[in-house]
Amino acid sequence: MSNSDRVVLALGGAGTLGSGIVKALLDKGFKVAVISRDSIRLERLQSFVSPNTKNNLTTIVGNVGLEEGAEQAKQALLKAVGKVTDIVSSLGFSWCQGGPPYTQTLKDLQWVIETLLFSTFVSWKAFFPLVRDGSDCTYTFITGGAGVKLLMPGTGFLTVGAASTLAFCQVLQDEYPEVPCKLNQTTPGLATPERIVPGYLNHLDLGQGVAALVERRATSHAVLMVNCPADLKSALLERSL
Repeated sequence: MSNSDRVVLALGGAGTLGSGIVKALLDKGFKVAVISRDSIRLERLQSFVSPNTKNNLTTIVGNVGLEEGAEQAKQALLKAVGKVTDIVSSLGFSWCQGGPPYTQTLKDLQWVIETLLFSTFVSWKAFFPLVRDGSDCTYTFITGGAGVKLLMPGTGFLTVGAASTLAFCQVLQDEYPEVPCKLNQTTPGLATPERIVPGYLNHLDLGQGVAALVERRATSHAVLMVNCPADLKSALLERSL
């Protein structure tokens, strides 16, 4: 199956991280669909991608963090694109520095867990059946480096939420060890454009890595650690992505 015959659903594709992934997939010739609650973000995404690839980008307004919303979005998606061959999930927010845990509330923690873990679970439950039985299909989770370690003081709740999502994705790989779909997870050391520092990946670099992983379909049921640009370069050269 050529890239032009494949349709990638990019969950979280309107966010900072997701936009880099969407752009890279489109540049490789994939058709890409993005669902977001925020129509303004979808408009920004249309302006962000390469002009000659816009016709291959489908945007849908919907809420994949709620069960009813995810089902509605799925029906709208299938009506718009007909099929899905690959899914990349990079749901959640890119940064949360609310302070030490004792200064925050239970409501703050609930918001983090809902945004990172619950949305990942609800969307997986809705969309995984679209690709589960296809040996040419992929489902890739982007869980982020925050799930592995505390990034800096004040980001503890981000770590708790990201670690919960990381654990959920690992559970899925163990629960479905022989599913035909290529089921993978990456935990990149990523910084947003305004916070980029040496040694961290930006969203465009990571997008190229994820696009290569989806394109090659050579890896399954793996947790791929890409903590810095050097890791990404090695992974691309060794074709482990």
